[in-house]
Amino acid sequence: MKKLFPKSLLAIVLCCSAATRVSAQVRDTIPAADQPVGLNLPVGNAQPQQYEIADITVSGTQYLDKSLLISLSGLNVGDKVVYPGGDQFAKAIQALWGQHLFANVAIYVLKIEDGKIWLEIELVERPRLNNFIFRGVKKSDAEELSKKAGLRKGSVVTEAMKQNAIGIITKHYADKGFGNATVTVTERADTAQVNATNVVFTVIKGGKVKVNDIYIVGNEDISDSRIKKKMKGTKEHSRFTIHPDSEPVWVDSLEQPQNYWSTFGFLYPSRTMEALDPYFRFKLFSSAKFNEGKYTEDKEKVIAYYNTQGFRDAVLVRDTTYKSRNGGVNVSLQVSEGKKYYFGNITWKGNSRYTDSLLGKVLGIKPGDVYNQEILQKRLLSSEGGDVGGLYMDYGYLFFRADPVEIGIRGDTIDYEVRISEGPQATIKEVRIAGNEKTNEHVIRRELRTLPGEKFSRTDLIRSNREIANLGFFNPEKIGMVPVPNIQDGTVDIDYTVEEKANDQLELSAGWGGYIGLTGTLGVTFNNFSLRNIFNKQTWDPLPSGDGQKLSVRVSSNGKAYRSYNFSFTEPWLGGKKRNQFSVSFYNSYQNPYAYAALYGTASSSNAYFKVLGASVSLGKQLKWPDDYFTLIYSVNYQQYKLKNYDYFNIGFANGTSNNVNIKLTLSRSSVDQQIFPRNGSNFLLSGQFTPPYSVFNPSKDYKLESVASQFNFIEYQKYRFNAEWYVPLSRPHGTDNKTFVLKVAAKFGYIGRYDNRTTLSPFGRFELGGDGLSNFAIYDRDIISQRGYPVYYTSDPKSNVENSQPRGYEGFTIFNKYIMELRYPFSLNPSSTIFGLAFLEAANGYRDVQDYNPFRLRRSAGLGMRFYLPMFGLLGFDYGIGFDRLQSGNGLKDAAKFTFMLGFEPE
Repeated sequence: MKKLFPKSLLAIVLCCSAATRVSAQVRDTIPAADQPVGLNLPVGNAQPQQYEIADITVSGTQYLDKSLLISLSGLNVGDKVVYPGGDQFAKAIQALWGQHLFANVAIYVLKIEDGKIWLEIELVERPRLNNFIFRGVKKSDAEELSKKAGLRKGSVVTEAMKQNAIGIITKHYADKGFGNATVTVTERADTAQVNATNVVFTVIKGGKVKVNDIYIVGNEDISDSRIKKKMKGTKEHSRFTIHPDSEPVWVDSLEQPQNYWSTFGFLYPSRTMEALDPYFRFKLFSSAKFNEGKYTEDKEKVIAYYNTQGFRDAVLVRDTTYKSRNGGVNVSLQVSEGKKYYFGNITWKGNSRYTDSLLGKVLGIKPGDVYNQEILQKRLLSSEGGDVGGLYMDYGYLFFRADPVEIGIRGDTIDYEVRISEGPQATIKEVRIAGNEKTNEHVIRRELRTLPGEKFSRTDLIRSNREIANLGFFNPEKIGMVPVPNIQDGTVDIDYTVEEKANDQLELSAGWGGYIGLTGTLGVTFNNFSLRNIFNKQTWDPLPSGDGQKLSVRVSSNGKAYRSYNFSFTEPWLGGKKRNQFSVSFYNSYQNPYAYAALYGTASSSNAYFKVLGASVSLGKQLKWPDDYFTLIYSVNYQQYKLKNYDYFNIGFANGTSNNVNIKLTLSRSSVDQQIFPRNGSNFLLSGQFTPPYSVFNPSKDYKLESVASQFNFIEYQKYRFNAEWYVPLSRPHGTDNKTFVLKVAAKFGYIGRYDNRTTLSPFGRFELGGDGLSNFAIYDRDIISQRGYPVYYTSDPKSNVENSQPRGYEGFTIFNKYIMELRYPFSLNPSSTIFGLAFLEAANGYRDVQDYNPFRLRRSAGLGMRFYLPMFGLLGFDYGIGFDRLQSGNGLKDAAKFTFMLGFEPE
């Protein structure tokens, strides 16, 4: 038998009898671009003849279907082929080779008889991947590379597969700063399986390649520091300069000539360090790894920055990176700044809705301003508001376009004509919502400001996003709003997408304490409850949900000393048509102040107690004026206090019953973008709480002749609260993570007073300051105003901060003021685990009466804290605060620092 070699242009084809064997081979080392080429070269006296294929067999395969391989070859039984000299064999080899499955392909002629030909296709399959191993790397890196490299066990091992894996591995380490990482690949046959191989990738990371110096030349108007500041992904580690009298030579290679060394992107003749010492300056910066991709981006940012400073012709003439003496990389940039330009006259064309003067005022660019193409585009159309496009889009002009065109250059001044195409006003046609797997659609739809039939408004679209986010049921980072214009009929569809997040909360703790007994708390809050489905068992998971209502139940016990029960229900849209928030709540608590004393054998009365029974009904209404961020809430409240042998207040009121009937009016305004981690907006609250003025109805009554218990039968007071909070982002979020520093500034004020000086103000409803809100063990209806860095304090003197038990006879403060400043940064905005850190400054104090009030006599503190929002448990907080007024000479921070903890809520 003879063998065909269609790969070789000098192949010799021998013509012989029916036993002739013809073969062709292609090796794995052939470059991918070098495809097999068939030959049609008769040899000797052999004459090409046509034969009919009688049979085709396939040998050498272990995993592949033979009939499929015959089909792929293009040769079929019954086909006519020319032999020798026909090109059908070359095409068959080329087709099989192109599958990248074989290390060798050969076709043999087994027999020729009576015008028929019998063929055999002999294949050598490439080995298959049994396992792959990464050596020289950490376990975590190996796991990450396994996912990135795209290696699959059982796949055919090819050179392309190995080279692709090498490229992914080197890029992985280059992104981490290991620019000199090398990868070698070895194959080891697996003896346990037929035609299987194990591939080992050996990685030598080398040292991190750091940017030592960045040298910039050609810049005259923009300083080096301003340019380097824009290169956020390429930061220098150290910098040195030498005497500028040396003649430079531009570096065009990564390798420096041995007789030269670098500065400012050029090479200078070598000198001894002693000679350079008078001119040598060294400055150490934070280390920075070199990343080729980020370096490319930074070069573009440098030119973009030049453009924003009026240098629209600025170009990067050339740049280079080259090795420094310590193994790092030096970067050299040569820029050509060009001329600095300024805006000239800006005219408008095509506008009919708004006048030129109004558009010019919104644009905010005057003749003589530094030319900045980015600012011009942003003022015309921006997602941040305050732009010309927003002016149009808020009135339905969704198809609005504004094209700024240069119409003249006068020296360094550029005149523009802004050509406007207003287009038709778009009417909202359909509003579609997707992704709400748990929440009923009407809960989302009632929050939307974009309603079918109304004109499109970008402001309404942004406001709808805020309202959805503030529901608390969805991931605020994943709310999608996509307008789909239908230019044919002048309408627009709007697609909203949401991602549900867990928001029900569980509070659970338990313990056992000897005489005290069982202690603990069991509380559950369902923030997306559905009352109407309470009798539909199919909706229970674990309770019916989806209608946006809130149900909260909480039971707490401290053994024999204390227990409480709380229940509340809120319907945010009473009636379903307007934002009328209806709430009801009920609570009951019991405290035995002698339980702990009895444990130690010091109790004077075993049946002493203090009981509180309370209920509240409220109705809130969203206002339209001054704007629709305002809400007015009316509430009617009742509390009953029962005391028995409870001489805690030391004011002659140890036994009796007091009733507190009051009406509370609250005016609030909230414009924050979201509840968990607000980035912008504000919260304001002004409230007044009033009992009936019983003393006014009895002007002649002498209350001093009555007992305190009698005076407190129906207590009276007037109470006012004011809170203000602002959230200001200090930088723009980078990329898509929305992470930015946020400054929170807050001020709070409170006052409780009498209607008539003849009466005695009760101890209930006053203010208690200090602590963290959790350790303050007060069930007697007081507003707890926390302050980090301080325990609960009982005097207005900032120097009096002894951390001890509450003194007997302490009645609480009637006035307080508090100021807060926090710098916040989010580490994670994942809705399943929102985490942010903060640094704070606080100042606060409480006062017994108006005569004692001094708004500048404050307790001051500062510290650091962390917040963790877990949907199941709510807000968890940890703060380490230092009370400046607690510092004592010689004790350092020992008596001034305090660690505080918060659970479930942000304390006041």
